[in-house]
Amino acid sequence: MKIASGKIGFDFDCVVADTMEAFIRLAAEDYGLEVLPEQITDFMVENCLDIDLEIVDDIFTRLIRDPLGAGLKPMADAIAVLDELAMVSPLTFVTARPYVEPVVEWLEFYLGGKGFAGVRLIATGDHDGKTGPIRKMGLSHFVDDRADTCNLLAGEIDITPIIYAQPWNFGKHRLDAVDNWRAIKKMCC
Repeated sequence: MKIASGKIGFDFDCVVADTMEAFIRLAAEDYGLEVLPEQITDFMVENCLDIDLEIVDDIFTRLIRDPLGAGLKPMADAIAVLDELAMVSPLTFVTARPYVEPVVEWLEFYLGGKGFAGVRLIATGDHDGKTGPIRKMGLSHFVDDRADTCNLLAGEIDITPIIYAQPWNFGKHRLDAVDNWRAIKKMCC
């Protein structure tokens, strides 16, 4: 399958940004908690980790409000691939985050001027609210790590979801999946 660069969009957390690494690192540095990636078997980490909900909320609040200050890094190869895609057409991101400004700052920092130019970004504030923006932007494909979002998109005639494989989505879908950004690059033309 070859996807035109302007027809594919991306979720932000755990697709472009390595939110799992940041969560695990902040849990260790700030709370002395040891969390292994394979322990995160549910999208809602409080459902699979024995961590106080206040700690989970604190970590995610920091990552949402100040991703750069919290040390949120890109997924391996994400920026290189996004830079290549940006040479062909503007990049499109749809995130369930409630605030667009911190994501804009993060993307501008990591993509720089050329890669960031023309970026289209919508913050829906709702994991299940991505269908409308994806359709409005004319995307035919969307990469997300949340199985429920991808399964919802799979019900749409004109949108093909691609799941970014993560421990919390194993066995929860029957969709095309990618393991890394090199695989995304191979799908795009």
